[in-house]
Amino acid sequence: MRADARLPGGAGAPGADRPTGRYLSHEDHTLLLRLLRTPTVGPLEAQEGDPPVQLWQAQRVYAEAARAAGLRVVHHAAAEPGTVCRADVPVAVRDAARDPAFLAAQPSLVLRLGPARPVRDTVMFNVHLDTVAGAGPVSFDGERFTGRGAVDAKGPAVALLAGVRAAVAAEPALGREVAVLVQAVSGEEGGALGTFGTRPLVEAGFVGRLNVFCEPTGLHHLPRATASMTARVTVRGEDAVDDRPGAGHNATVLLGFLAQHLAAVYDRHPARRGAAGATCVAGLHTGHLHNRVHGTGHLLLNISYATAAEGAAAERALAECLADGLRAFTARFRHVPDLARTAADAERITRLGWDKRGLPCLTDDGGDPWAESLLAAAGVPRKAAGEPSFTCDAVWMHGVPGTYTTVLGPGSLDANNAHAAGEFVDLTDLEDFAAHIHRLLLTFATHRRTRQPDDRYEPNAQKRTPT
Repeated sequence: MRADARLPGGAGAPGADRPTGRYLSHEDHTLLLRLLRTPTVGPLEAQEGDPPVQLWQAQRVYAEAARAAGLRVVHHAAAEPGTVCRADVPVAVRDAARDPAFLAAQPSLVLRLGPARPVRDTVMFNVHLDTVAGAGPVSFDGERFTGRGAVDAKGPAVALLAGVRAAVAAEPALGREVAVLVQAVSGEEGGALGTFGTRPLVEAGFVGRLNVFCEPTGLHHLPRATASMTARVTVRGEDAVDDRPGAGHNATVLLGFLAQHLAAVYDRHPARRGAAGATCVAGLHTGHLHNRVHGTGHLLLNISYATAAEGAAAERALAECLADGLRAFTARFRHVPDLARTAADAERITRLGWDKRGLPCLTDDGGDPWAESLLAAAGVPRKAAGEPSFTCDAVWMHGVPGTYTTVLGPGSLDANNAHAAGEFVDLTDLEDFAAHIHRLLLTFATHRRTRQPDDRYEPNAQKRTPT
């Protein structure tokens, strides 16, 4: 829907005649370019030669810009070390957090419009300012912003402020009767999955009756999000000199075989047929030297799932497929002299472990007619039930009572080159996203005034009201 679309209620609705192209100002363009040029690659993604992460600086710049919409800082801090001492925190995060500098460099910011209000009177927006690695040139040609984070998710973060600013100018209840929270977090990328960014904020009570996670969805809201788990297939054998390759275990050939085997059969396993999640057969590493047989190495697989039951079934299926692959390797190579020892010992030297598992999913149970009608009235279309979802921090809203959560943003992860070279977002998409935010907030204020007393989400189920 274009930015000049009218709100329900006719031509007199607040802000209904706001023209396209008027949400993001020149200052907003400058802000986005500044954010794109500020290095915020998460340490788990950082590559050799990358500049130090500047999330503190980026969030301060963002907070200063948010003051124009009336938003003020109510929280700006790094997570406590105990946050990551949980079984469901990815191994990479737990390992990295042994260095206090890891968490200290990755704060999260919470902004609020107006005083603290009960959950039923609050809208929360979540956006992440950390990015994946691979920064490229930053540019704006008047129509398109290019640079790491343009669509995922610095562009949406700036458009969000523009939409909030427009809504505040049109609706006096915002900041008085209705509170608006903005979470600008770290730790979304790099496999951290919000375990030290979004989750602590949700557990601290920074949530609303309506919660919108700003990720690229083509401006159709998506009330579901997959979780993901990372399997690590490890081979621990013995090295050998290149002149006697049969004397050791060849982890390179074994893991290469298993990678192809799992790519071919895993998603055809009965437990995976019809699964909503996707499988990525990812990194394989044994060694860099050419003059030896590398006896150790590992293979990574990332597996997303849409429900806890699907995730459990995916774990069992991987174990079965791996066992089949090891038997197939032994049968295939037991008579090859240089690989006979590897074939004989394949099952003994190969282990399946998990770097990440047990994370929740955001599921769409269709059980909140009030919120669904609000989004429809605001002109925010819903993704079709059959369209795929993806993994993002929205999973941490699973099971939070008294709330409704959805994912919404401009562009798409694939078409806009998120996580790839040449990431971009078009100004028209940012304008349309700001218009969505504008209408959504105005409609929330209207629906709040007409909410029925028996609304089953009425009680304040917030764990505590942040001050």
